[in-house]
This record gives sequence, C-alpha cells and structure tokens, in this order.
Amino acid sequence: MTFSAADHAAMARALALAEQGLDTTTPNPRVGCVLVRDGVIVGEGWHQRAGEPHAEIHALRMAGEAARGATAYVTLEPCSHFGRTPPCADALVDAGVARVVAAMEDPNPLVAGRGLARLRATSIIAESGLMEAQARDLNIGFVSRMTRGRPWVRLKAASTLDGKTALENGVSQWITGEAARRDGHRWRARACAVLTGIGTVREDNPQLTVRAVPCERQPLRILVDARLAIPSTARLLAGPPILIATAGGNPAREAELRAAGHEVLPLPNAAGKVDLPQLFRALGERGLNEIHVEAGFKLNGSLLREGCVDELLLYLAPLLVGDAAQGLFNLAPLSALDQALRLDIRDLRQLGDDFRLLARPRQA
Repeated sequence: MTFSAADHAAMARALALAEQGLDTTTPNPRVGCVLVRDGVIVGEGWHQRAGEPHAEIHALRMAGEAARGATAYVTLEPCSHFGRTPPCADALVDAGVARVVAAMEDPNPLVAGRGLARLRATSIIAESGLMEAQARDLNIGFVSRMTRGRPWVRLKAASTLDGKTALENGVSQWITGEAARRDGHRWRARACAVLTGIGTVREDNPQLTVRAVPCERQPLRILVDARLAIPSTARLLAGPPILIATAGGNPAREAELRAAGHEVLPLPNAAGKVDLPQLFRALGERGLNEIHVEAGFKLNGSLLREGCVDELLLYLAPLLVGDAAQGLFNLAPLSALDQALRLDIRDLRQLGDDFRLLARPRQA
C-alpha cells in the first residue's frame, strides 16, 4: 500500500497530538486524529483520559459539517465496541467521512480489525500501516498488555562510565546532572506505575513521585519486599497507598500495612522470594501498561535474569569511581562472550554532561 507525502504529514500531526496524552490516558492507549478535506485540516483531537471522548470524537466535533467527504488519519484503528464511550467507527460513518487511514490495527481483542471492517462495510476507504512503527512505540505498553498479558517493563538506572551506581559507602546522589534527572521524571510521568525494591528503600528512602516535571496523575508506587521489612518511617508509605509484593510469611506486618491503606500482594516463588513474572502478569490484569523500574543492582539483576525487562533506560555520567563501587546489575559470571545478554540500541543522546541510552534485550 502506497501513501503520499500528504498522508505522512497528516499522520505525523496525529502522532504529535496523541503524544499530548502521554501521561494521562492510562489504561487506554494514546491516540490522535486529524481530519483533512481538500488538503486542509478541518478537525483534530487526541484522547485525553479514560472515560472521556476518544480522539476521533474531538476531531469530528471540531470539523462539524466539514467532516463529510474528509479523510480521517488516526494513530490507532477506530474502536468498534461499546466501552465507556460509543464506537468511534460508527461516529466516523455517521459523519460521512470518505476515507480512514489508521497507523496500526488495534491489538485489543475487542477491536482487532473489526473497526476497519465496519468502515469498509459502508464503502468508506479504510487503510492501515502508515507510520505503524512510530504508533506502536507510542503505545508499546498497551500493545504489550494486549498481546502478552503483561505490561512493558522499562528499567531505569544511572551510572558512571565504569558502570557504577553508587560509591562503596552507598552514596549515589547525584551521579547524573539536573537535565538527566529531570528527563528521568518525564519517563516516570508516562508510566502507569513506578517499581522499586526494599534495598533501594533502605539505602535511599525514595518517594518515587513525579516532581521535576508537571504531572496531573501520579503513577502507582510498587514495592518488591519479600519479608515486608519496610520501616514504618519510609517516605514511600507517605501519601497515596502503595502496592507491596511480598513472599508472605509475616501476617502481622501484612495486617499493619493493610490497616494503613496499603495493598499487600503475596506472590511467593519456590525459593521463598517474590515471583517476579507472576507479579507482572498480575499488573497486566489490573490494566497497567508501562512499569518504570528504579531499583538496586540485586533487583535489577533478578529482573534481567528472569526475563522481565523489556527496555533499559540508562543515564551515563562522565565519571570514573573505581572497582569497589556498586555495580548496575547482579548477574552471574560468564565463561564465554556468547553467553552475554545482547542489546539493541534504540536511542542515544546527550543531556547536559550526561548521556542517555535506550536499549532493548534482543529476546524482548
């Protein structure tokens, strides 16, 4: 299927609109829509929050009668089912659009091609696949949850150039500069949840909230704490309730935490630790699309070893601190290089004095 330069320009605009809902649409996907008639944009919009009108509805309302005979560019196949809002495919039909171009089909089994089929059944020209890679990356967590039953897990860490996250005495603030730290908060803001481990709580006592950038929706905070060793004075327990994944075996502490409003989720594995793959399956069932991990080298290593990491977000500072300092990942020693975890580099850019590397394990 061949798309014109004008098609590409209109879809690029729709993707830019969709990105405006980056922090707010969860658990729904981020979607933008542009209506073009006679080469002129007559309507546009994006999905802002779950339960509110979808992108197509905003665009149709803006266009009014000008939508008749127009082409609709949508970053995701229009929905065909009744959810919290009526089907967008029906709204496009009723508005009299002549053509619909979707960047990608909706992986939601409730849609999965039915929206495009609904349009074609009314003689509307319906196409898909324009700038699909960009649309898929924009909704990588939603796609993951719909196709794999679990969220997209992005592990963030900051280290020196020799791969150290803290000095031998535990001091780690601040390895990276202000620009990198602010960027890290942007990634927090887009996530459905921020996850850490008990080791990080003991060492850094983090809040795990979005503070350095504007954010109207704070992500859920999740703690992996097999023995429920979190102290009552931990800053993580302040503010909205958190979700604590545990291996069980401490009913009294469980009761205390639940009485304080927090949710405790026992998920023991055979080794008496938290079953990490099962945790992410449970988070997928709750409608969480993207999980942002900020943990220590032990939990980081466990997540990698158990195949739970889909993407690495690494900030590298131009510092060298020596072998005795703490490393990034607690991984088993290798005897051959072909045993190493291979990464595909997706992005590399400089932020102030630091570098940001975005990479994905090849099996992901």
